[in-house]
Amino acid sequence: MAMNMQQLARQARKMQEQLAEAQEHLKELEVSASAGGGMVKVTASGDGVITSITIDPDALDPEDVELIQDSILAAVNEALSSAQDLANRQVGAITGGLGMGMGIPGMF
Repeated sequence: MAMNMQQLARQARKMQEQLAEAQEHLKELEVSASAGGGMVKVTASGDGVITSITIDPDALDPEDVELIQDSILAAVNEALSSAQDLANRQVGAITGGLGMGMGIPGMF
């Protein structure tokens, strides 16, 4: 029984190391989303940090500020959702799905 506990502890440490590596790798990956027919483009890192927002100057109509605001909001939410999906796929590949959506601390 002691061997099984040691083996389990080794596997847990290895999984923890792999998760830490995956989290670092996610910072290097990027996802992008656009809205408003391409008027707004948002880029985020794989760990969910918005890295850029690009607005087509033709979209800046003072008569329709609400449209550009809605487009920015839609693109940001889509980029963050894509970043979360990317993170979930990376973590799922390591854990085999264990911990995803289960509220386990340290797991996405």
